[in-house]
Amino acid sequence: MPRTAASPLVSPVPRAADRDRRRTSASVVLRSVLEHGPVARSTVARLTGLSPASVTEHCARLAGLGLIREEAAPRRSNGVGRPHVPVDLDGERFLVGGVHVAVPYTTVALLDLRGRVMAERRLEHERTDPGRVLTRAAEGLAALLAEHPGRRPLGVGVAAGGWVDRETGTVVEHELLGWREVPVRELLRDRTGLPVRVDGHARALVGGERLFGRARGSRSVLHLFVGNVVDAAFATNDEVHHGPRSQAGAIAHLPVPGGTEPCTCGRTGCLQAEVSERTLCRRARAAGVIESADPVHVVAAAEAGDAVARRLLVERARTTGRAAALLLDVLNPETVVVTEVGVLHFEDCLDALREAAGKSRSTAVLPTSFPDSVLAVAGGSVLLDALFRDPLGVSSEAI
Repeated sequence: MPRTAASPLVSPVPRAADRDRRRTSASVVLRSVLEHGPVARSTVARLTGLSPASVTEHCARLAGLGLIREEAAPRRSNGVGRPHVPVDLDGERFLVGGVHVAVPYTTVALLDLRGRVMAERRLEHERTDPGRVLTRAAEGLAALLAEHPGRRPLGVGVAAGGWVDRETGTVVEHELLGWREVPVRELLRDRTGLPVRVDGHARALVGGERLFGRARGSRSVLHLFVGNVVDAAFATNDEVHHGPRSQAGAIAHLPVPGGTEPCTCGRTGCLQAEVSERTLCRRARAAGVIESADPVHVVAAAEAGDAVARRLLVERARTTGRAAALLLDVLNPETVVVTEVGVLHFEDCLDALREAAGKSRSTAVLPTSFPDSVLAVAGGSVLLDALFRDPLGVSSEAI
């Protein structure tokens, strides 16, 4: 008996597996264009293992969404045969908003699809209640977008310290800001009218490093973020570990051998209490180095030749290195990336960090790839990581 269109063996409804395959294939094509573009479709097929027909189909779909474009001038292989028309990311159509909420200020920024910061602004906190902070962030983004007419925002990525639940877009707890169960995604979406993704800043920077930085191609990456908040993130096989309700990476109370600083938890020598920017600045004020609570002033004093400022920064880097050594022993990552102000500016701070982390693994310990814009990149990377994982879904949200 011949089959008919109503045969149960032929379903007109796309299966979930088909959607997953399309999403994964689109992701690997877009990642290949990011890493190698301008690049011929035939090269993308060879790099990804997809068929030429599949690559052509995905490139057409990504071009239709405005994520990639063809180069104007075709190229010939060895000067013979049919010309190849390379494709590259479309750098003219879309921008991504980035928001990083720190303790003293919020950074708002616009990034292109290659993670390059196109505009950035720092908004000092007048007060830290969530509604006011996020309203000012939305206003700051709107002002930056007004300076880039003709560029469409794909969405907004938000990074913050503390306990951040990526799935719900919530800052569950940020002790220094006094935030509890703040629905950041919902609040900022209402204020901007744009899709919003939220994550912790250490995890956001792992994504940024793997997409745009020195950790690209590393099989496993540990990121250690040392600011007023101290936390970590770990990624392996292109997946960042979040844990239940995104609690992974909470290392603020990791005990530091020889630590003397009292912590709010009642113990002495917790990592965040020892190396936070608040502790650094308090020690610098006590030593007469600065009068402010801004770690940049400690760096400026060290650059001007203040030996005490330089010593404080080196000691902080060394303590950070001891914490990195503990994490290295547990996780054994291929690459360690550290965001810490002294390491960003002084070679002896990086040397102290690497020595404390372990000389045998010192070459695996690197400073952040984004020394001039790390907070802006953290915010933008939350959205960009989602985009490169699911370009069809994320871009369709903005259309």
